[in-house]
Amino acid sequence: MDTRAPAAESPWLPFESRRRARDEKREAVLRTAVQLFLEQGYHRATLNEVAERLNITKPALYNYFRGKDEILFECWAMGLELVETSTAAINAAGGSGLDKLRKMARAYGGLMATDFGASLVRFDVRDLGAKHRDIVLAGKKSIDRTFRGYITEGIADGSITPCDPKMTAFMIAGSLNWIGHWYKRDGTMTPEAIGETFAMQLTDGLAVRPPRKPRTTKQHTKR
Repeated sequence: MDTRAPAAESPWLPFESRRRARDEKREAVLRTAVQLFLEQGYHRATLNEVAERLNITKPALYNYFRGKDEILFECWAMGLELVETSTAAINAAGGSGLDKLRKMARAYGGLMATDFGASLVRFDVRDLGAKHRDIVLAGKKSIDRTFRGYITEGIADGSITPCDPKMTAFMIAGSLNWIGHWYKRDGTMTPEAIGETFAMQLTDGLAVRPPRKPRTTKQHTKR
């Protein structure tokens, strides 16, 4: 019979578990912070309030972020990551330019009704440091290029009526961006329903309609 005492359980989690736990806690900070920033505005919200909502101390936040502006940037980066994930799925699925544009409008509109999606349009880039500011501006240009690209592709493949891709992209993205300003969580429509509604209404007028078949007239024969 083995009379040895059982080995003491290590107080440290395996590396992967530690990393995963850290990522989960880091994301919890971001989710709490983005809600607070959207509710009160970035300048009025404080890290003390973020810590209180998480039931941790303010110094504990610095285990994950160096400061408030870094949290702001990471909230924006989470939103961009969601957009890029949607774009990759749309490109992989293929289809006409109109199909891709509608899917992009649907996905982007739905994301604007989420906290991280709204962070793409609700926060002021001037609150970020120069390095992060440049990244944000590049990200915004990337989103604009995606919309323009689908419109240009649709014109080329005949699914979208000829138009100015730049101005059309501004019109569509501008309408979708505004969702991030007015959407309320307690509203009657889900983010998915909002995205679907905006996508169809914003692209319906761009769709090329199949030509109508000419009406045939009956020939009356003389008896």
